[in-house]
Amino acid sequence: MTRPGPKLVPLNLTDAERSVLEGWVRRRKSAQDMAMRARVILACDDVGEDGFPVSTRAVVERVGVSRDTVSKWRRRFLA
Repeated sequence: MTRPGPKLVPLNLTDAERSVLEGWVRRRKSAQDMAMRARVILACDDVGEDGFPVSTRAVVERVGVSRDTVSKWRRRFLA
């Protein structure tokens, strides 16, 4: 069964990438824009109960940023 909407490419973060991003989120002296980007990428890497990558809408609600912001950082990370 497929989910409606655009097909999202899974990010498939490596353990090293995930560790770095989680460190940026937790650091007290991180720039807030960098921490926000890290939270977006980590949220985009999650897989839903259906086995598909979480939707952009779910990331928007979880992180509290706009749909355009999530799409931009997902696209840039994949590039």
